[in-house]
Amino acid sequence: MLRLLCVRHAQSTWNAEGRWQGQADPPLSAAGRLEAAALAARLRREALPLAGLLTSDLARAQQTASVLGEALGLAPEPWPALREVDIGRWSGRVSEEIARAWPEDYARFRAGDLELRLGGGESRRALRARAGAALRALEARFGAAVIVVVTHLGWLRALSPGLELPNAGTLWLESAALPGTEHEAHP
Repeated sequence: MLRLLCVRHAQSTWNAEGRWQGQADPPLSAAGRLEAAALAARLRREALPLAGLLTSDLARAQQTASVLGEALGLAPEPWPALREVDIGRWSGRVSEEIARAWPEDYARFRAGDLELRLGGGESRRALRARAGAALRALEARFGAAVIVVVTHLGWLRALSPGLELPNAGTLWLESAALPGTEHEAHP
């Protein structure tokens, strides 16, 4: 079974401003660069036996992965399937603005509607399918190894609904316990 050390990217400039990002591409903030460096130092001390370092192809994740890769002696490999959910026209806006401009859609989002296409972009159900396909591809490629995956909170919530994880936070996941893998129990 594949073990994933999932890393939420460090703070971006838009995280610092409370802006929704989706697939927009803001860089890390100064605080985010410090977060990434602190995480890299911690992981270097832990000396985990890692088979790979994969990252979303968005700048904030790639910049985080670059810092980690340098510390761990691994070259980050971009995987577009690890991208954040596409939030369409909500991108770059703050929650209050979204709630004012699209009150019904925002209420559906807050209620956990899996079919809502966020800001006209991608639905949570589509993101869940994309995350599951990425897991199957990673498991086929890496088998029972341990890898680091630098991704986004929305992507991680597709696998673990309701998850709260700070920027540069980590979470261990095992493929056997995740939806979208062949190990998933089906009713």
